[in-house]
Amino acid sequence: TSNENIIQANALRYDWNDLLPASECDYIIGNPPFLGARQQSKEQKSDLLEVLGKRKGTGNVDYVIGWYFKAAAYMNDNLISCAFVSTNSVSQGEQVSFLWKWLMEQGFRMLFAHQTFRWDNEASDKAHVYVVVIGFGKEIGSAQLFMYETPDSQPSCKVVANINGYLKEGPSNFIENRSKPILEGVKEINYGSFALDDGNYTIKKDEYDHLLEDDPGIAQYLRLFLGANEVLNAKERWCVWLDGVSEEGVEAHPALAEKVRRVRDWRASSTRKNTVELAETPMRFAEIRQPRSGYLAIPTICSERRDYIPLALLSADVIASNQIYVLPNASLYDLGILQSRFHNAWMRTVAGRLKGDYRYSAAIVYNNFVWPNPAPENKQAIEQAAQAVLYARAAHPGKSLAELYDPNKMPSDLLAAHKALDRAVEDAYGPDFNGDEEKIVAHLFELYSLLSQKN
Repeated sequence: TSNENIIQANALRYDWNDLLPASECDYIIGNPPFLGARQQSKEQKSDLLEVLGKRKGTGNVDYVIGWYFKAAAYMNDNLISCAFVSTNSVSQGEQVSFLWKWLMEQGFRMLFAHQTFRWDNEASDKAHVYVVVIGFGKEIGSAQLFMYETPDSQPSCKVVANINGYLKEGPSNFIENRSKPILEGVKEINYGSFALDDGNYTIKKDEYDHLLEDDPGIAQYLRLFLGANEVLNAKERWCVWLDGVSEEGVEAHPALAEKVRRVRDWRASSTRKNTVELAETPMRFAEIRQPRSGYLAIPTICSERRDYIPLALLSADVIASNQIYVLPNASLYDLGILQSRFHNAWMRTVAGRLKGDYRYSAAIVYNNFVWPNPAPENKQAIEQAAQAVLYARAAHPGKSLAELYDPNKMPSDLLAAHKALDRAVEDAYGPDFNGDEEKIVAHLFELYSLLSQKN
C-alpha cells in the first residue's frame, strides 16, 4: 500500500492543489475539528483569518467554518462535491448568514443534509456531540434532506427542490442580527440586570436565612434574583439591591457595608478600565435594566427536549438577572404569541445552541419574528387561551416549570391548553397548517422575506 498521497499539514494553510489539483478531484470528505469561537487558540484564530480574511464576524465563528471557505476556494468552478461532518452550529444563529449566504452567492448549494443528530464518537470518554452532515457543490437538481424527529431518532429522507442554511426545505433566506423588532409597534426585549460583583451581591438560601437572623432589618435590601435556572426549576435566590439607597442606610447594616466594600475593592483591582470606573458606584449593579412594572421572563438557555420554552410572568419587585430576557408590560396576548408553537418553531429553526440546548436571543430570534395581525376576535381568543395555560399550570402546585414542561411528564390539561393556544395563534396568522412545523416555519420565512424587502 502506498502512502505517498497522505500528508500531515495544517489544512487551513496548506494549498490543497499541491496534493491534488482541483481539476482532478471529484469528492472532498472530511470531519474538521469542532472548536467554538471561545475555545480557539491564538494560532487557530490566525488560521481562520488566513482563510476568511477580515470579514465582519470572523472572530465569532466556529473553527470548522474555515474548512467550508477553504473547500469552496479549492472547488471554484470545478464540479467537485464536498461533504463535512460539522457541529450543528453551522446551521444555527448568526453563523448561517456568515457561511451560507457567502457560499450561495458563489454559486454553491446543498446537495444533501442531515439535520441535527447526536453522534457517539469512539473516544474513551464517549462524548456526545450534536452534529450535522452537509454535502454541497455546484451541481443542479434536487437535494436530499434527512430529518430527525429527535437527535436520537432514525432519519427520514425527503427529496426537495432546495435546502436552506437552516437545513430546512425552502428558499434561502438569511436571518441577520437586528437591533429592534422587524415589525413596528412590537415591544422590545432586553437582558435583565448584571451585577459584576464577584458574587458578593448574589445570595443563596442559607446565607439569606443567616443574614435575616443576625439583622432582620436587612430584609428591605434583599430581593428575589432570578435567572433561567431559577425560573425553570423554581429555585430561590436573592440579591442585594441598593438602587436608590443612601450610603447612610447601608452603613446602618454592617453585613451590607462589608459587601459594598468587597465589591468596591474587587472592581478597583480589575485590569479592565470600565470595571475600575464602576468601583466609584459600588452600591449599584454594573448594568441595571429592571422593569418598573410586571414583565415576561424568557430564559436565555432552555433544554432542547421541550416542545415549548416555558415563559413566566414576574412582578417588578423580582429582579431579573442577565440570564433571562425581559419583556416589560407584557400582556396575555404577548404571552400567548411567544408561548405558542409558531414562536417556538421559529426559535428552534434560527436560534443558536449551547451543546444541544436552545440559546434564545433578541437579535436573531425575537427581533426577526413576524407577529400576526389579528382581528379583534382572534386577539381575544389568544388572550383567553394564554390565561388557560396559566390556569393549567396553577392546577399543579409544587411543580416547577421544568417538571411541567418535561415532554414525558407534561400534565394532560396543560398540554391541552397549549394545543388550544396553538390553534388560536394559527387562526390569527390565517393559513391552516394543522400544527405542521415545517409549514409554519416556511410561512414565517415568507413573511420575514416580505418585511425584509420593505425595510
